[in-house]
Amino acid sequence: MAKKSPAQERCPLILRFHRLMDAFAKSDDERDFYLNLVEGFIIFADLDKNLEDLDLLERELTEHAERYLKIPKMTFYETKKFMEGFVNEKVYDIDTKEKLFDIIGSKEARENFLEFIYDHPLEPEKWQQYYYERVRIHIIEWLRKHSISFVFEEDLDIAKPILEKVKQHFFDTQFPKDVQQARNTIITKSKIYYSNEALNPRPKRGRPPKQTTKVEIEPQYTADIYKTVPSVARPYLFTPDFSSTSVAFSAKFDTKAQLLANLRGSQNVKLDSQLQLLAQRLESLCHLSNRLMATKNLDLENEEKLIQAVSTHSFTPSEFKKEKIVDIAKGFLPKKRGRPPKEKQEIQEFLKKKRKTKVKQVTQIKRPSKNTRKKEK
Repeated sequence: MAKKSPAQERCPLILRFHRLMDAFAKSDDERDFYLNLVEGFIIFADLDKNLEDLDLLERELTEHAERYLKIPKMTFYETKKFMEGFVNEKVYDIDTKEKLFDIIGSKEARENFLEFIYDHPLEPEKWQQYYYERVRIHIIEWLRKHSISFVFEEDLDIAKPILEKVKQHFFDTQFPKDVQQARNTIITKSKIYYSNEALNPRPKRGRPPKQTTKVEIEPQYTADIYKTVPSVARPYLFTPDFSSTSVAFSAKFDTKAQLLANLRGSQNVKLDSQLQLLAQRLESLCHLSNRLMATKNLDLENEEKLIQAVSTHSFTPSEFKKEKIVDIAKGFLPKKRGRPPKEKQEIQEFLKKKRKTKVKQVTQIKRPSKNTRKKEK
């Protein structure tokens, strides 16, 4: 039997990992997600939609069941395993560990866990990296279980215009040369997900890289180009924007802003105190500026001359009068501690009194000699 040429070989599904991660986390009893096995788009069966439209969507899913794969719901055991693994591997403070284990064993563990993580500045980045790695392995295992040929768009190093052309020629048998090369790259990449390294990534050898500040850059995703979406399923396409945060772990909050707005704990108190202090400082500055504007005796022309003279190094004090800006700001400047300095008149009077005082005469104390001591004895 002759081998299929690369042109006849079917291109793997081009999936977006972040959308799958979001769908896995938010799938529950009221929200169902389906992965299309023909083109790779995701259907979100939202129960808030019209009942007639939901009936049409259900008919489409049942009549063409071979085209859709239901995304499984994350069980309590799986979510608990994620949280416990993070606490055991990434959290080093004993008190923080105990608090997190108490949260994991309580009600609404996922949301309370995230709230506690984002209330501690050192933990969110570690949790985001850990959750990303673990859920990636979980999704790859699920796709491998159903023998799906796929690639994650985030892993492809292909230019955006060429990748969009690949999507446009997804079902074609003849296509341009650049599309052929991109397809070959995608087919080679898809085989890596079925290797042992995909589930157990090895650390890179050699000297570790220097620690530098991370600059988060959102990946440049291509446009969503789907040709086989039924008309009844188009309102249910799941196409959320890219989100680099681990809020996808929560089934309650859709964005990081919603999570931070519902935070309970010390972070809100700290923010309120900082805002209050800033408001007090702004109020004092406004009071000072209003006082300066209300002063009538300010010579603004001389002030401009003073600034120009200082900038050109031709300043002479005799050219300007004494200004009253320092006197106005005196009430706002901190006072020096200790006794107030004496004025010139007081110093002169003190010196005059000192000169008038006479020198005191002190009689000399004479010690007795040795002979006189002997006679006394």
